[in-house]
Amino acid sequence: MMKDEGRGREVPVLALDRRRFLAWSSAAAAAGLVGFPGAVAALSTGAPRQAVAGVRLSPSVFRASVEVTHRYLMQLSADRLLHNFRSQAGLQPKAEAYGGWEADTIAGHTLGHYLSALSLMHAGSEQEGCKARVDYIVDELRACQQAGGDGYVAGFTRKRADGTVEGGRAVLEELSLGNVRAQPFDLNGSWAPFYTWHKLLAGLLDAHRCCGNADALPVLEGIAGYVEAALAPLDHARMQEVLACEFGGMQESLAELGARTGNGRWVRLAERFTHEQVVEPLAAGRDQLNRLHANTQIPKLLGVARQFELQRRSADAAAALFFWQRVVGHHSYAIGGNADREYFQAPDTVSRYLTEQTCEHCNTLNMIRLSRYLYRWSGQSAYYDYIERAVYNHVLSQQHPDGGRFTYMTPMLGGEARKYSSPEGEFWCCVGTGMESHASFSEDIFWQEGADIAVNLYIPAVLDDPARGLALRLESSLPESGKVDLTVVEDRDAGLRWLRFRQPGWAGNVRVTRNGRLQVPRVRDGYLELQGPWQAGERIQLEFAMEVRAEPCAGEATLVSLQRGPCVLAADLGPADQPWDGVEPTLATGPVAALFAQPAGDGSFQVPLPSHAQPVRFAPFHGLHDRRHAVYFRQPDDAAQRRRAAAGSFDAAGQAALADRLVDHLQPGDEASETAHRLAARGSSYPVLYRRTRGRDVRSGGRVEFTLQGAGPATALRLRYWGEEHRRRFSIAVNGVVLANEVLDGGRGDRFVDVDYPLPAPLHARSPDGWQVRIEPEPGYSAGPVFGAWLLG
Repeated sequence: MMKDEGRGREVPVLALDRRRFLAWSSAAAAAGLVGFPGAVAALSTGAPRQAVAGVRLSPSVFRASVEVTHRYLMQLSADRLLHNFRSQAGLQPKAEAYGGWEADTIAGHTLGHYLSALSLMHAGSEQEGCKARVDYIVDELRACQQAGGDGYVAGFTRKRADGTVEGGRAVLEELSLGNVRAQPFDLNGSWAPFYTWHKLLAGLLDAHRCCGNADALPVLEGIAGYVEAALAPLDHARMQEVLACEFGGMQESLAELGARTGNGRWVRLAERFTHEQVVEPLAAGRDQLNRLHANTQIPKLLGVARQFELQRRSADAAAALFFWQRVVGHHSYAIGGNADREYFQAPDTVSRYLTEQTCEHCNTLNMIRLSRYLYRWSGQSAYYDYIERAVYNHVLSQQHPDGGRFTYMTPMLGGEARKYSSPEGEFWCCVGTGMESHASFSEDIFWQEGADIAVNLYIPAVLDDPARGLALRLESSLPESGKVDLTVVEDRDAGLRWLRFRQPGWAGNVRVTRNGRLQVPRVRDGYLELQGPWQAGERIQLEFAMEVRAEPCAGEATLVSLQRGPCVLAADLGPADQPWDGVEPTLATGPVAALFAQPAGDGSFQVPLPSHAQPVRFAPFHGLHDRRHAVYFRQPDDAAQRRRAAAGSFDAAGQAALADRLVDHLQPGDEASETAHRLAARGSSYPVLYRRTRGRDVRSGGRVEFTLQGAGPATALRLRYWGEEHRRRFSIAVNGVVLANEVLDGGRGDRFVDVDYPLPAPLHARSPDGWQVRIEPEPGYSAGPVFGAWLLG
């Protein structure tokens, strides 16, 4: 047995997989990761670093966000979120189910997020009503579990082949018989059931940790026992097949359950959820993230991170560390988010993926959580540099100030605006993670390491720890200015040794005073350190320089974002409900600091730009709600301008050639054009917008049909796709004749591509009803999206 230092429980020791570690070390060396094995070896799970409890936010934009989140949580109905759980347990639901995702087979995921948010809200602010609602939900889940009699309790459902919907228990019953039908987001007819289940497990763990609910762990153990029994007949290979479908953080939650209970049974079950196809390349120092669904992968690394804390296997730490370094350093946008249309792209290509569909919020919350693991092991400030960037820019921007409305994606395409959920409408995954992230700001401000306190985020707050006789008050003018003020209110037992202040990566010169006297602090691991003893009333003041600086975008040096202090500055391009004039803001080449010398009282700037006749307002990105904005700006040199002009000329020539051959044109996703061409969508099909181009997507089980007209004759059907579209297989037929069985698997460039499908001679002449086109995906795959359809002569 060994002690889990972070939780104080005894957990079983599993022997170090020496062969795996040696293979990883050799691969890392071959990949040129100089010093990386040493960095992994230096990580320690024994360090007593932990976030300090008893922290309460003072007035700021963060506390305002917590307060509107609390109002939203209290407005939601626990009974509506419990509808499917009671129904599947054979109990009468107490209220109708919500709509949106809660009306699909992923139903139940929101309850888990909700339980976590209520628990975090109680721990971080003791807002009224949170604990009572947590206790009510756990009681209801226990009642559902007792009614079932075998540990099962869940809200997800599944669709049978005939389209009827049944309870999710059927999925596990099929798996136990070895019947595994796994697609990336569908397992035996259910939308990612283990992903959905994980939200409930995580919520129960938070109810236990934050609210002290004694019934949460027994309910969780009942679920774990049911899962264990259902998966027991599957050998290792079959289990890896199951893991081809998104499964969220099952591994992390089960490992945590093992740590909390001291029962190695759950740690061993957690290990079954190690997805080797993803984890092993990362442990070997290989970035194979291109075209992987981002938020499917991040929780897998949270799982191996928790396993590392329990089992001390260096390869697990290597996978987590390498993944973090690659995502933060090579796959992330200026605001700390990552992925386009939910997928990673090739490293250092984000400059080519500035679209409406960037930065899914779930990804960022999970990257923050992974950063906490790595900070706990290393104490290095870089992890809180990332958390600060993500919190100030992505998380704060994700919820509308009126509360209860959250973004799914946060667009990096200039001229776009954020789009929010309705309070009781969509119930996307990012609504759930939005509840959580806006309830937990107090977790990241103060960390304790032995007798030392580290200040990691400069968010106004009060730390009150009566057991230690310690109280601190942190005041901050960030992000408007770089002034920070910390007062030692009480250190009754003189137990506080060092106060450690993170020196942000963005900070220039810093001035530190103690009781008005200038200090020269010790600098270690990115922290400014001042030693005790401390007296009540002592005051430390820091003043960070906050010069505006340009940060080049990876892969394109002439494309930059602007940062001032912790905030990304964005151009305000007008109200979201008004059309944008289409003028792309550009910056003159050279240093930018002089343009931003005089901020207004709200931290905004009026800046002259070569692209605009009048100065443009720049402000912190997070505050530009209901506004169109730009985050990235070109500082074009002569060569870049020539390349862009040449690309424009090429596009114009292509349009002219198309006009000469055009018989008819459908613009998928445009309601008027679809109606004019009698478009009929069957099953799962919906309009999309990508790079300001409308299109239509067709998912497995659906199809789309439309009619092209014109006098003819016609010789080809042209369809437009995005060049990096992947995992798409579908048939294309005209008047019942299959023209092609198309496979889109990327590799056609980061641009729209047109594919011509020749028509057989009998189809050249117009039929009485025109040319009837049918696009239908293969089972388990999607079609398109199709961004244009042309009939050519």
